[in-house]
Amino acid sequence: MERHQQILEQLKEEKHIKVATLCERLDVSAVTIRKDLKLLEDKGLLFRTHGGASLENPYMNERDVVEKATISATEKSLIAEAAADRVQENDSIIIASGTTVQQLGRAIKPKGKLNVITSSLLVAIELMKHKDIDIIQLGGNVRHRSGSVTGHYAEHILNHISSHQFFMGVDGIDLDFGCTTTNIEEAILNRKMMEAAQKTILLADSSKFGKRSLAKICELDEISEIITDKELSASDAERIREMGIKLTLV
Repeated sequence: MERHQQILEQLKEEKHIKVATLCERLDVSAVTIRKDLKLLEDKGLLFRTHGGASLENPYMNERDVVEKATISATEKSLIAEAAADRVQENDSIIIASGTTVQQLGRAIKPKGKLNVITSSLLVAIELMKHKDIDIIQLGGNVRHRSGSVTGHYAEHILNHISSHQFFMGVDGIDLDFGCTTTNIEEAILNRKMMEAAQKTILLADSSKFGKRSLAKICELDEISEIITDKELSASDAERIREMGIKLTLV
């Protein structure tokens, strides 16, 4: 059917798409589109999501940090370099865990004194190369898959910290549901780090959009800025800007 082909072509371009968008573009009802998506999913051609469809499974399972580092490596490096430009002299920042923010640890070239609080052992190791960076490593339970710490001790330290910026990576971004990660304890700690900072900057390559993981961190409109790559779909970029979130494409 020609309409099915049009749906698949639009999905190929945008990676994920909403029912309402397809209704408008194809001039058919939501009931018709949902039936189309069900038929296409039954054929293994797409995955249905809440209110839309995706070419990839939108529900993310946890991957090892070494495996994740090989995915979208070029994009992550460019995102990290753009994020490093946000770090100011005598700044106080928090850096979460993840392969994109680990790249940020490599990209930071301090112009003066810098205070960094991090939950990531891998980020701390990168930052130790710079004598002008004072590092506070959060303590707690070490997660082997992510090279990070979680738990009560890390959360307790954050109750006594106030910082300028929080740089966060995620496993999934759904424009309606929000930012998610594969581990509940990671989500709780990310939330605490958000509360300890004046603003949150999200670092995520475009493959993270249209996906959800197990544990929700926050609503998308709680983010001050999103830095991602230029493969982000035009429709997602438009919606993000309409939400009042600064969007930087690299």
